[in-house]
Amino acid sequence: MIIMRRRQDRRREEPRGPPVNWQPRTSVGQQVKNKEIVSIDDILSMGKGILETEIVDTLLPNLVDETMEVCTTQRMTDSGRKYKYRVIMLVGDKSGHFGIGVGKSEEVKPAMETAIREAKKNLVSIPLGCGSWECTCGLKHTLPLTIAGEYGGIELVLKPAPKGIGICANKVVRKVLIMAGVKDIWSFSRGRTSNVYNMSMAVVNAAKQIRYMKGAAYEVVTGGGQVAQQQPPVAEEP
Repeated sequence: MIIMRRRQDRRREEPRGPPVNWQPRTSVGQQVKNKEIVSIDDILSMGKGILETEIVDTLLPNLVDETMEVCTTQRMTDSGRKYKYRVIMLVGDKSGHFGIGVGKSEEVKPAMETAIREAKKNLVSIPLGCGSWECTCGLKHTLPLTIAGEYGGIELVLKPAPKGIGICANKVVRKVLIMAGVKDIWSFSRGRTSNVYNMSMAVVNAAKQIRYMKGAAYEVVTGGGQVAQQQPPVAEEP
């Protein structure tokens, strides 16, 4: 397979409203339409999957999308080479929710639409807070704690940073975190970081690590959005 890549930065800021003529086909969709579920976090906390994109359109009407990568793929068949476009899309509301999706088609626009639908179904949430011991502002501008994730040979570590530092990360991680609403972060990554999809999925897996926390630790992280301030390291006496 021969892959020719070309990256584009396309972003659509037009907010989408809730669907008009929507007939839910799942129990979660029916609860959303009946307004029994009014927050996307309720669905994610229950561990239920999002199988209908209308659920996201209803609960997050201000969701925006951005093109991460557009590339062409070739496949040799008996009748010759078959070309397809592969598009990676990023969606988010800049308030702690984002998703990554991939779509393939013989044309770019259908591939983008497929990728956007998949990104909405793969939506994840990441709590924001002020977890750096160097900052005591208490605002939700960074992460509440250090998280790590890996995907396809890429290892990524995200650490809370004080207010004003900015996003110290590569281009792919910066785009994903901006769409998630993070403003200040320290990052460390190794592996083949030039791979856009693997790098983006490493951020997703890092965000999912918070969901694995149970008990009081999870309540502290997601409840007030701020954990106890960490003390600076102290040198041990010889």
